[in-house]
Amino acid sequence: MKILKTFIMVFLAVSITGCGYSTRSLLPNHIKTIYVEPFKNSIDFASEGRRNIYFPLLEVNSRNAIIERYIFDGNLRVSESQNADLVLKGELINYDRTALRYTDNDDVQEYRVYITVKLELWDAVNQEYMWTESSFTGEATYFITGALATTEESAVAEAITDLARRVVERTIENW
Repeated sequence: MKILKTFIMVFLAVSITGCGYSTRSLLPNHIKTIYVEPFKNSIDFASEGRRNIYFPLLEVNSRNAIIERYIFDGNLRVSESQNADLVLKGELINYDRTALRYTDNDDVQEYRVYITVKLELWDAVNQEYMWTESSFTGEATYFITGALATTEESAVAEAITDLARRVVERTIENW
């Protein structure tokens, strides 16, 4: 009986205090809106040693995915620049593809793609930067052979989605 009472007391104490997780934003109360500036694409696709591959509209797709993720998250309302409490500035600085897994014949079987951006989050109300990131990355993997094979383009789309998720988390949760 004593064990049962102890268990009930511990259970009630844990239930009352909760785990501390919240879906609420950690942003200051004066911040309600955000504007995402058009991204600049500064990736040097022509440099020596780099694969000569260019993904059209990579900067546009990255910006659009981030805007869509802010809308999905719901903690900040996306607005026009003149009405925004925050302004997110972004610049694509690198695209990379790295081999992850090889077949027995030393042929590449799986790749990981990375999309790296430079970001600045400007607090337009207080006229100061909330944070800057010189090398913020979204990534995805893809197989080129086998039942799980897919294209590099689909991996790029997944990497953009990953980048958008991370950007919004960085903004809202301020990690």
